[in-house]
Amino acid sequence: MVSILGDDPLKVGITGHGAYVPRYRIKSRDIAIMWGQDPSAVEGGLGVIEKAVPGLDEDTITISVEAARYALKRAGIPPGEIGALYIGSESHPYAVKPSGTVVAAAIGAGARMTVADYEFACKAGTAGIQTSMGLVGSGSIKYGMAIGADTAQGAPGDALEYSAAGGGAAFVIGPDDENNVARIEHTVSMTTDTPDFWRRDGQPYPRHGGRFTGEPAYFKHVVETTKMMMGETGTKPSDFAYAVFHMPNKKFPERAAKTLGFESKQVEPGLVVERIGNTYSGSSLLGLCSVFDIAKPGDRIILTSYGSGAGADSFALTVQPGIEKKRRLAPLTRDLINRKKYIDYATYVKYRQKLVFAE
Repeated sequence: MVSILGDDPLKVGITGHGAYVPRYRIKSRDIAIMWGQDPSAVEGGLGVIEKAVPGLDEDTITISVEAARYALKRAGIPPGEIGALYIGSESHPYAVKPSGTVVAAAIGAGARMTVADYEFACKAGTAGIQTSMGLVGSGSIKYGMAIGADTAQGAPGDALEYSAAGGGAAFVIGPDDENNVARIEHTVSMTTDTPDFWRRDGQPYPRHGGRFTGEPAYFKHVVETTKMMMGETGTKPSDFAYAVFHMPNKKFPERAAKTLGFESKQVEPGLVVERIGNTYSGSSLLGLCSVFDIAKPGDRIILTSYGSGAGADSFALTVQPGIEKKRRLAPLTRDLINRKKYIDYATYVKYRQKLVFAE
């Protein structure tokens, strides 16, 4: 367990943010019917009504580029001022070749920068935020960019197929300023060796420990890390206007929030999982973008991501006056969620290239 800020805050904030959600959707009930399962039981069990599906020409890189461009619009800075770029994902399109170099070139960033692809299941994006905070806070760079993006990964017929979705979010991290979107007050992390979810090299789909993924994995890390955050900041649930937790489904974050003492009205604005599914590294970050759609200056937000394997990163943020001007400079998250086109299971299989032909 570690707090990277310690007793000396780094005085950094979110200068700009951007989200991207693919247009295509498949309903959970259509997947259930395909596999002979009860659609109502599936929808009620996971709380996921439909999920976002990347098209044939979309992957983690294209999703990251779109989110990054929106984040730069809100930040209002030249892309050449980005000194570091980190992309967290479970679905980088190349096993050996960074996604970040392509994204940096696409957004027009200069060559004088450091780039790295991160992997830590669904919290790789927040790990990128923490790295950017350290570099900005130390004065090594002026601005950093952290992205969490993923595509749908789930074996045909597996429980993950109902929830694993595509989408992502990008954040420009810069010096603390009231013209920012939000100030990052504090961050703290917890990490253990809890193998609840994994994919070995060469395997097309991840595997998971079923019920094991909940109690000793997700809930332990999310609840304890959030408690640690509130303890170190001297806060309680009622001090926050909104709370965002990683969303593998709808029931997990709702249960975690209830356990911690948060009210449903604090959590509901960030629960995007019901309408777009679990976007892995983009999950909690898209939830934060959704909260930024409606948050007012002075609102406090607590965000706790979770990554299988396992770990959690928690952040305490305060919304800044700059959000009012910046909010409409790029599409709202809710607008991206509502922009959709439904596809059937056969099209979904085609788009996700799930058919493998023997040579």
